[in-house]
Amino acid sequence: MESSIYDIIIIGAGPIGLCCAIEAQKKGLSALILEKGVLVNSIYNFPTNMTFFSTSKLLEIGGVPFISHNDKPTRAEALEYYRRVADTWSLNIITFCEVQSLKRYADTNYSIETPKGSLKTKNIVISTGFYDTAKLMNVPGESLSKVKHFYDDAHPYVGKKVLVVGAANSACDIALELYHKNAEVTMVIRGIEISPRVKYWIKPNIENRIKEGSIKAYFETTIKEIKLNSVLLQTADGEVELKNDFVLAMTGYQPDYLLFRKLGVPISSNSDKKPVHNSETLETELPNVYVAGVIKSGMKTSTYFIENSRDDAFKIVNAILAKN
Repeated sequence: MESSIYDIIIIGAGPIGLCCAIEAQKKGLSALILEKGVLVNSIYNFPTNMTFFSTSKLLEIGGVPFISHNDKPTRAEALEYYRRVADTWSLNIITFCEVQSLKRYADTNYSIETPKGSLKTKNIVISTGFYDTAKLMNVPGESLSKVKHFYDDAHPYVGKKVLVVGAANSACDIALELYHKNAEVTMVIRGIEISPRVKYWIKPNIENRIKEGSIKAYFETTIKEIKLNSVLLQTADGEVELKNDFVLAMTGYQPDYLLFRKLGVPISSNSDKKPVHNSETLETELPNVYVAGVIKSGMKTSTYFIENSRDDAFKIVNAILAKN
C-alpha cells in the first residue's frame, strides 16, 4: 500500500462515493476510494432483471451522460455506466478492501487499517449506503442456506415452494416474478394488507393474484421457525407449518452499524439511529470524518437516493477546503 498521506479517503465505491472522489479531483485534492466489494457493490447485488424507478438523467454523476435504451435504466446499464464514470475520471479505487479500524495519529490525521495494509489520510468520507446489510428476522433456522436476504434471479426457484417475507416493493416484485416462472409462491405479511407504498402498477397485480389464489398470502403473520423442509408460521389463528424449499426474506436493509462502531462514529440514540453529524457540512463528531449519501438518515433508508444525495460531495469538499 502507498505510504503517502491522502487528502481524502472515501469508504464505499457507490455512486455517491464516486461523486465525492470526482469533486475532490476537481478541486485538486488527492482522493482514494476503498470498497469492501466491487465497484457500485449495492447495484451489483440488485436482482439481475431489475429496472430502476429513477430515470437515467437522475442517476448521472460527474457530468458523464447516462444513455439507456428506455427511460428507466436496467441494472446492467447502470453497472456499465458507473464503470464508464470511474474510467472517465481515472478514479483511484481499491476494491475487495474492507476497512477494519481507524486510528488517529496526529491532531487531524488518521490511519485506516485494511487487510492490505495501512493508509494515511487527512479526511475521511463514509459513503457505504445500506443495501449490504439485511435486517434479520432473528428466528431459529434463519442461518440455513435455504434462507436468502438478497434476490438475484428466478431460475433457481422454478418449480420450488418459495416463501416470500414482506409486503413492500421488493417482496411484491419477487413474488410476481416467481409466480410467472412457475414457482409455488406463498407470502408472509406482518400487517393486514400489501404496503400502500408499493408501486401503483404492481399493487393491483399482486392483490389480484392473492385474491384469485395464484399466490397464497398469510396476513398478520410472522415466521416462528425455519426448518430444513418446512416453515412454522405464527398466524392470527394459531401455528401453521408449510412444506418449503426456500425462504426469501425481503425484510429490508440498514446501514452498516458495525463499521460505525469500528470507526468510532457516534450514533444518535433515537429510533432513526443516524450517525451524529452537522447537517450543513456533513462532518461527524470525529474531526474531519464525514458522512455522505443515504447513511445520513440512519434507519430511514427511503429518505435519500442518488438524485438527492449528489450534492453531498460539494458540501463535504467545500467544508474541507474551508478549513485549509
